[in-house]
Amino acid sequence: MKLYTYWRSSAAYRVRIALEWKGLAWEPVYRHLVKGEQRSADYLALNPQGLIPALEDGGRVLAQSLATIEYLDETHPEPPLLPRTPFERAEVRALAQAIACDVHPLNNLRVLKYLRGPLAQPEEQVTAWIRHWIGEGLRALEELAKRHSAEGRVLYGREVTLADVCLVPQLYNARRFGAELAPYPTLVAIGAALEQLPAFARARPEAQADAE
Repeated sequence: MKLYTYWRSSAAYRVRIALEWKGLAWEPVYRHLVKGEQRSADYLALNPQGLIPALEDGGRVLAQSLATIEYLDETHPEPPLLPRTPFERAEVRALAQAIACDVHPLNNLRVLKYLRGPLAQPEEQVTAWIRHWIGEGLRALEELAKRHSAEGRVLYGREVTLADVCLVPQLYNARRFGAELAPYPTLVAIGAALEQLPAFARARPEAQADAE
């Protein structure tokens, strides 16, 4: 398998965690987002959205991190990233989507470029935008973590799930942009516990060969 990745991409970070958690062999193919290498003709031929990541497996290409991770979970079911019952799986997907669909897109590089460029927003306003939407998402997630985490070491129940795979990159982004994390002690504690796991540590942005 080949993963088209960039060290600081939250979405790529999620897929790297899943690959490492499953113990799968994969080859990184680096695309520099800031330099726009995801918009090259050869990459657009693979992924017309021009977004990172994309996973190539057996000559076929998957985009969108959550779809990719669920594919990995179905094709390599151990250790699982989704619970056994339909309702529990839906709850975990809801937690993951609260991050990947509601928070992360509003802090995506192309959104920030649009704020800085065509909308001509000063940097302090862009930073305020980032921190506001991260805070809105984490506020709700903190309450859900209190409800769903059995021991305060993972976001849902007692085992690592898709929700955790999304949480750790989002907390990384929050720190990167200087968002206030003190109001979310449950999430911070869960994130710290997860980051100690070898699979999560190997997927960290700074551990990637293209890290700057």
